[in-house]
Amino acid sequence: MTTVLADNPKTWKTRTERPVTLEIILLKRTYVLPWVQFLYAEGGNDEVRLSFATHDVVIKGGGLQSLLADLAIQRVAQLLEPERADRHENGSAPFIQEIVVAKIDEGCS
Repeated sequence: MTTVLADNPKTWKTRTERPVTLEIILLKRTYVLPWVQFLYAEGGNDEVRLSFATHDVVIKGGGLQSLLADLAIQRVAQLLEPERADRHENGSAPFIQEIVVAKIDEGCS
């Protein structure tokens, strides 16, 4: 079951049980990446990078240290790109400003 609480300041959705996939909803495209292909995550409060076997994901925003904690236990079910690129921090709540998904080229020579 997806956690959706009115007082939940996070701009991503988590589940109490480990989801099978991570759904990344961008304005013009949606990606569904299996957690079994997750390699690692790194970053800080303003940027987080995720690496999967087939794709790299860069998330920019604020207060993203708590996103890293949710990623560490693989409970994130959905990331949603905001409709307005100029979205600003609303108080001290964590927020996502931009998400970029890039496919990893296997044929690099």
